[in-house]
Amino acid sequence: MTMNSTLTLNPTLTTNTAFTSTQSLNDLVKAASKVISPLGPISTFAARTPWVGMEQESFEEVARRLKTIVDVDIYPNEFVLRSAQNRGEIRQEFLEIQLQKWLDSQSLDIPHDVAERFCRSALLLDDPLPSKPLEISELKKIIKKVSHFNCRIIKKQTVKTFSQRMEQLGDGRIAKDLNRHMIKWCKLFLDDIQAVWSMPNRENGFYDAWRGIIKYDPSLKSTVRKKLNEGPQNADDALMNALQEMDIPFKEIQEYLEAHLYALPGWAGMMLWRSQQSAKEHSLLLEYLAVRVSMECALIKPYLPLPKQDIDAKAFLEPLVSAWAQWGDMPVSLISQLPPTELEAYLTLAYRFDKVARYRLWLEAWEKTYEDQLMKLITSKQSIVRKMDKTVMAQFVFCIDVRSEPFRRQLEQEGPFETIGAAGFFGLPIATTKLCSHHSHNSLPVMFNPQFKVKEISSDIELKQYQQRNQVVNSLSSTFKTMKHSLPSSMLLPEISGPWLGVQTLARSFIPKWAGSTFHKIQKKWLRKPFTKFTIEREHTIASELPIGFTDGEKVNYVRQALKMMGLTNHFAPIVVICGHGSYSTNNPYSSALDCGACGGASSGFNARVFASLCNLPKVRQTLEKEGISIPEDTVFVAAEHITTTDELKWLYVPELSNTAKDAFNQVESILLKVSEKANAERIPQLPNIHLNYKKPKAEAERFAEDWSEVRPEWGLAGNAAIIIGERRLTQDCNLNGRVFLHNYNWQNDKNGDLLEAIINGPGTVCEWINLQYYASTVAPHYYGSGSKTTQTVTAGIGVMQGNASDLLIGLPWQSVMQSDQNIYHSPIRLLVVIQAPREYVERTLSHNQAFNQKVQNGWVRLASIDPEGIWESWS
Repeated sequence: MTMNSTLTLNPTLTTNTAFTSTQSLNDLVKAASKVISPLGPISTFAARTPWVGMEQESFEEVARRLKTIVDVDIYPNEFVLRSAQNRGEIRQEFLEIQLQKWLDSQSLDIPHDVAERFCRSALLLDDPLPSKPLEISELKKIIKKVSHFNCRIIKKQTVKTFSQRMEQLGDGRIAKDLNRHMIKWCKLFLDDIQAVWSMPNRENGFYDAWRGIIKYDPSLKSTVRKKLNEGPQNADDALMNALQEMDIPFKEIQEYLEAHLYALPGWAGMMLWRSQQSAKEHSLLLEYLAVRVSMECALIKPYLPLPKQDIDAKAFLEPLVSAWAQWGDMPVSLISQLPPTELEAYLTLAYRFDKVARYRLWLEAWEKTYEDQLMKLITSKQSIVRKMDKTVMAQFVFCIDVRSEPFRRQLEQEGPFETIGAAGFFGLPIATTKLCSHHSHNSLPVMFNPQFKVKEISSDIELKQYQQRNQVVNSLSSTFKTMKHSLPSSMLLPEISGPWLGVQTLARSFIPKWAGSTFHKIQKKWLRKPFTKFTIEREHTIASELPIGFTDGEKVNYVRQALKMMGLTNHFAPIVVICGHGSYSTNNPYSSALDCGACGGASSGFNARVFASLCNLPKVRQTLEKEGISIPEDTVFVAAEHITTTDELKWLYVPELSNTAKDAFNQVESILLKVSEKANAERIPQLPNIHLNYKKPKAEAERFAEDWSEVRPEWGLAGNAAIIIGERRLTQDCNLNGRVFLHNYNWQNDKNGDLLEAIINGPGTVCEWINLQYYASTVAPHYYGSGSKTTQTVTAGIGVMQGNASDLLIGLPWQSVMQSDQNIYHSPIRLLVVIQAPREYVERTLSHNQAFNQKVQNGWVRLASIDPEGIWESWS
């Protein structure tokens, strides 16, 4: 839909077109699913844009559709925009520039100065439209003129479900009941760990399990239960029959299904995710729609046919006329005297320059203001020409995560160290299995599938002893849960567990840091995890499973590929530290949201250890040397983990070191505590509930990590605004305030553009998804976020709800993006991609990478570049 479309006021409905093809129905469901995003369990929460399937449309088009169908605004509201302007984050000059661009893009038969005056007054956001209705007589004159010349500028009516149309008519009972029932059945079917009794027959699929017990649901009328029980035995026929029974025109079916998916995007998103994980459940989303549409058909039948909803010309035209009276300084009497063609042009302008268009210009001005500030910061002569003037003793490869930027900056200031930015999975497309675990985690960006599996292993004797100790802990937990759910034992449980749990509660409440540290030490001492290594060598597996380990050729290939992506192919330091990162917090359902987005919502320490181990293999080095990548014999790769909650670096894998590597390692060890203190001193004051006169920032950070009442253990990636793809020396002297993803890139080593395209498709896409999830959770917290942590309920072991009957919430909690109930912390602006390369490199990337070009053109990301002379160019 575009704002320039001219359509009739009363579009006629097309007659229904019968369809019987199951394939057609599957295609329609697949096409409709693009309006939602797959939602995995919260235990492996990884950032996803909620609009991943809609990027072929413009951001504004999606905003208008969401406003119409579910009344959700995805542009920042007036309060947020005004607050940003008051903080100096939106400059008036950029607001003026965006307004002129918008006016230039319009084709209107209105004098430019008149249109500009009207739009500028409307854009100020100061004067709301008057609530007093206009004089009926004058409004009737205007309606008559416009109607006579058939020049209505009405947009196409959006397809809504019958229950949504009932809601529009003032009766929202059907819509609320339908959602309530769907929430109930989805919770039962998807439950992972909480339900004592599982939904019967759920192994046969959602529709079959639901159909088997719907006849016993006492919350439905007997007539509704009977109708649903007598429905088709398979989901395809049920969905088809319900659509035909409600006489949905074939050309509207996709939009009708989309409207149903919009109603509960969380539960629908979980069904979509499950359908993508297993071939056995590939039709799960279709089954979900079959249940939902069948129930709607049964519930809505007594109310059919619904009265036809024509657009009320008075209700449509009155605000447009009021807009000219308010912002165009034209009395209604004068407007009514305009010639019909001129009147149409005036009303068309008011229609196009609505609230969505105005907020779009404000957002663009906000983004341009940030871009201008970033440009001035990093294009200074000092930042561009500075080179490393000392022998590098250690190189640190950090994830591009914005939280790494302050730590990297402090590290570089403390010694002859170089830091490098790369995606935190380090180019390894692996599924990982930790010691004693039967669960594999896809430790790579969620848009990709793993190609290999790597297991953590130990010697047989040590492993058996560790398993026994682990089993004791798990048995205690399992016994506690069993007793809690058993009626006789639950009467005795408080007496047995009360003293211990009471002491634990008091300790964790009043001395959280000490209590947490003590409990961890006790657990660690009891478990005594043995020394472990990895299944790096290829092992025989059955054809249906992922191969375990790598062949010699694959080892070389992934090391070569990752080193080139990092720009680390020469001048190796004595020690190269591969730094994964993870977070630590207590009593936090969103703990995985603070881990590595490039590793599917887990710590990237596992990948760091595997990659460092591969780089130390003699065979790998020998092959790379023949190809021109010569790693010195005394260079050693080690692995560490950056704990973002406390800003400290922990060693994970330190093999035998050469003499020069030992010296470098000792030098690093000597400054890590200081770096941690300085990084915490910079980061901790940004948290809203820190006392101003705190003396030990690191101690405060440790307390936050252990305090089980803390709703905000760290800010995570809040504030993220840009990704810079270029050399580190470009930003080395810049304080980027932890808002920028930093990925190393040297265009001179990328003659054909393959590296740049790989960065755009992989790390660049991860950053875009992170940015848009934080954006969505800020502008629409109760639809795309998850509301306040204090009123959330962890449900079915898979996600959170507000209360006990809401949608499965898909985004970040209020506390992850808000400074307080009134003030935001995360600035909701779209990601700025900055590429350091000649202009022709950027042009080539846009030409070859149509998906990225589409994102730029449709406003999902913004693009700028810095050429070799340091000249900044904006592409969006």
